[in-house]
Amino acid sequence: MQIQAVSIEDYISKIPEERQNVFKKMFDAINDNLPKGFSKNISYGMVGWGVPLETYPTGYHCTPGTPLPFISIASQKNFIAVYHMGMYASPELLNWFVEEFPKHSKRKLDMGKSCIRFKKMDEIPLELLAELSKKMTVEDWITIYESNFKK
Repeated sequence: MQIQAVSIEDYISKIPEERQNVFKKMFDAINDNLPKGFSKNISYGMVGWGVPLETYPTGYHCTPGTPLPFISIASQKNFIAVYHMGMYASPELLNWFVEEFPKHSKRKLDMGKSCIRFKKMDEIPLELLAELSKKMTVEDWITIYESNFKK
């Protein structure tokens, strides 16, 4: 489910009202803890952060001329999702997150390759998301991206 929005504020205003507050908290937990150099954007119908073209002019190989995506958050039909491309590309980071999650949540981890799904709005581990956001710099992400995805 993609939400057509022109800004982050516009996106948040279009999600269900009962999710807006927790979505803002998730946004802040990620935004306030990301290393310098990532930029906020609306991409693929989600709120996201990526490596700007000024830093990485090659951009994203799947959509040339666009910033290299890194983390996105989205309000989906039955959950809020965090998409973290760094976990998809770095087994070490993924393993760290899987080991840490039970320390921050009573819920079973509901996760795909890069997607973490949260169905209970009042049980989202914001501190863990903040810590996850600190784990990879722009330079780290570019290096991992180029070694794993770029052809």
